[in-house]
Amino acid sequence: MNAPAPSPFNYAFAASACGGLATRVARADVVMRCSGALWIEGAQALVVADLHLEKGSSYARRGQLLPPYDTRETLGRLEAEIAATKPAVVVLLGDTFHDRKSEARLAPDDAERLRGLATGRRLVWVIGNHDADGPQTLPGEAVDEIVLGGLTLRHEPRAGAQPGEVAGHLHPAARVVAPRGTVRRRCFVTDGERTVLPAFGAYAGGLNVLDAAFAGLFVRPPLAGALGAARVRAIGWRRLAGD
Repeated sequence: MNAPAPSPFNYAFAASACGGLATRVARADVVMRCSGALWIEGAQALVVADLHLEKGSSYARRGQLLPPYDTRETLGRLEAEIAATKPAVVVLLGDTFHDRKSEARLAPDDAERLRGLATGRRLVWVIGNHDADGPQTLPGEAVDEIVLGGLTLRHEPRAGAQPGEVAGHLHPAARVVAPRGTVRRRCFVTDGERTVLPAFGAYAGGLNVLDAAFAGLFVRPPLAGALGAARVRAIGWRRLAGD
């Protein structure tokens, strides 16, 4: 990917309580949390992208055996984020399920945990390419996109300038080469006008932000917010390396 032209844009970041990064996207105050969730302050909204629930069982049906614990682990981390932030709104930003039959394969206790996400708050399911039918038996609103806190939330980023867009779909990951070794982490990527969230799902993986799929999305050199065990680190575009 060719980097956009340099700009005097000033990225203003501050540490948040969870070790995340507090910043602004199109004048909206947000926190890039170390879990990979995005907190939108003005809407008291917690946003997570690409959970890909039941990916393990999907692979098992095709003879590729993976430990069948991805849904349980992913929901556990999401419940922890909800307990920490106490949101008024939870937004599942598309590809919440890995395929259209994933909901039917849920274990009963996992289905009950998903129902619990809607208790005492608004639950919004943004439709993705993997789960185009939306939830069939679970509570919440199914939408193609939604505007919250001045930001437009949709699953797949649109081409060209899209100020205020929050999207998922691309599973961004940052790779940094340092004297002590190479580190590769899931990451947020933002130029202050829009942001793409990392995949939240345990088995979702990541695509290097230098991949051509990210070309043309940012009007200025973006920063990656790389997820660590206890903090999110801001990494400048020039420090990023391809795979």
